[in-house]
Amino acid sequence: MVQVSPKLKTFADFLAQTDELEGYYELSYGELIEMPPESDDNLCRAMNLYEALKAHVDRHRIRLQGLALAVPGQPKNRYPDLTVLYPEHLEQMRALKQAAITLEMAPPLLVVEVVSPGPENYRRDYREKRNQYEWRGIPEYWIVDPERDQVVVLALTDQGYDETIYSGDAVVISPTFPQWSLTAAAMLAVEA
Repeated sequence: MVQVSPKLKTFADFLAQTDELEGYYELSYGELIEMPPESDDNLCRAMNLYEALKAHVDRHRIRLQGLALAVPGQPKNRYPDLTVLYPEHLEQMRALKQAAITLEMAPPLLVVEVVSPGPENYRRDYREKRNQYEWRGIPEYWIVDPERDQVVVLALTDQGYDETIYSGDAVVISPTFPQWSLTAAAMLAVEA
């Protein structure tokens, strides 16, 4: 990862810089940290989930990468692999003139991360992002993990995230999308 200056203090400072940047950056302790590009297989997995989610929610409310999501802690923002928005987010982002969800906005309905190989990615998706998304109040977080051959569904309760792990031919149960009918194997597949 490449670090870029200058020191930035807030998510608003970060958003003011994004027009000048190429690629995706996370703001961490005042520094912009460039995020590496996603693998082609993981992009295909995210696109397959996008196509499947269109049966349950208007496609205009689904974002594939590129959406800067403000979160508490460090880094101050994330770029989920896939995000399902509430209808009000569309107008709020138009007013903001950026594909971003600030802390002043409601959290997204669902966030999906497709885990890349390596211990740093596991730590980031299973611990750091899990904590940040829970603190942010995101109702549902899916971790699609091709290396472990599992899909983890985290559903927000009054006590925090309730975790359910699916693998193989088990149909993944989504509290947000009760009609969801894909198996873990189908969600992990590269081919649709």
